[in-house]
Amino acid sequence: MERLRIVFSGSGGQGVITAAIILGEAAVLHNGLNAVQSQSYGPEARGGATRADIIISDSTIYFPKANQPNLLVCLTQESYVKYNPAIRPGGMLLTDSRYVTVQKKVDARQWELPMYETIMDKIKNPIVLNICMLGAVVALTEVVEPESVLKVLADRIPPAFLDINNQAFELGMDLMKA
Repeated sequence: MERLRIVFSGSGGQGVITAAIILGEAAVLHNGLNAVQSQSYGPEARGGATRADIIISDSTIYFPKANQPNLLVCLTQESYVKYNPAIRPGGMLLTDSRYVTVQKKVDARQWELPMYETIMDKIKNPIVLNICMLGAVVALTEVVEPESVLKVLADRIPPAFLDINNQAFELGMDLMKA
């Protein structure tokens, strides 16, 4: 397996760090892979810039930062402007079409998905946007089995919220496959 370097970016409160942790746990606990995750965020409790790096590999990982990520996910315009220059040439860029206006000069394959709009239309609760994004990432990269993410969700999410998280994950996968 080629080492996959991913950066999830957005603003505080969107759950990008949680999504990275869930992906890492799915890779390690249920797919027999190695994963490291690191994060950085602004001093604000909500709304500040947030970045979560995750590296997944079947070999030893020596450095936890995703320099030149294979995949950059941006949920805000600010994060897109800040991080898009870092994408590995020929990499992948995934954005939410409601919040990010993509400039076509990025040297990457690009997907602009209506994740927020789909969540609001089908689930009517924006709190699961990060899990929808995670579903799109899993469908795009196939780095872990979807069932492994669902197992991690079942372990981490309170039972009252598990159903909408599972729905959001499936919606993200469906958006990527469409």
